[in-house]
Amino acid sequence: MARRAATLPPVTVSEFDGVRYLHLGSIWVQGAMRIRKPQHVELDYVQRMLASLLWLPTEHLGQGHAVQLGLGAGAITRFTARQLRMATTVVEINPEVISVNGTWFQLPPEAEVVRGDAADWLRQAEPGSVRLLHVDLYDQDAAAPVLDDEAFYGACRAVLEEGGVMSVNLFGRHASFADSIARIAAAFGANQVWSLRPTREGNTVVVAGRGVVVPGREGLEARATVIEARFGALGLPARKWLRMVRPYVAN
Repeated sequence: MARRAATLPPVTVSEFDGVRYLHLGSIWVQGAMRIRKPQHVELDYVQRMLASLLWLPTEHLGQGHAVQLGLGAGAITRFTARQLRMATTVVEINPEVISVNGTWFQLPPEAEVVRGDAADWLRQAEPGSVRLLHVDLYDQDAAAPVLDDEAFYGACRAVLEEGGVMSVNLFGRHASFADSIARIAAAFGANQVWSLRPTREGNTVVVAGRGVVVPGREGLEARATVIEARFGALGLPARKWLRMVRPYVAN
């Protein structure tokens, strides 16, 4: 059942030391933007969500359709629309989050903004139409994803093109993590799921692919070098990501 806007939390904005933060009715940070460098990807876990680029051939960077489920402070949307120059769609259920992004977080006008529930959007999306899918769906409690069952992850896989990649923000130190990554593996196949080392705050990014072919170590290092040369100054330490990646192993 779709969530109703009437139940959604209020949105607040704070600023500290040159960084603007978005909150959903609590002290928890739901996104951030460095005011004088809005294209810089400020939060560590958001940087790691963009490790999804390692699973794409270098020559394909910037091609295809990028989708973000859960807008936050728009860092990924700004990156895919402005830096990768991909056709970009963002789906956000809370109209106030969209409004605040337009006013305070430089939401790119070229990005398609869909006000609605992520599960509803996936149901009507064209199968096999998305190359990059970033999923960050948390409420004001920031404890576990709002959408987190196998059917949801199956719908995420269905919307990806062959060779497409999804990254998901999970809390690796939360009791739900093992169940969440197991659901992702059930939907995508265990050999198409990887995780990165948790951040200091406990966020663990999980990457899943649809028919992704992973190159050998030299190929991955070459991809990381290109990504870091292009976007390292914006907060993407791609070569460091290679030391964080672990393939999924069922318990």
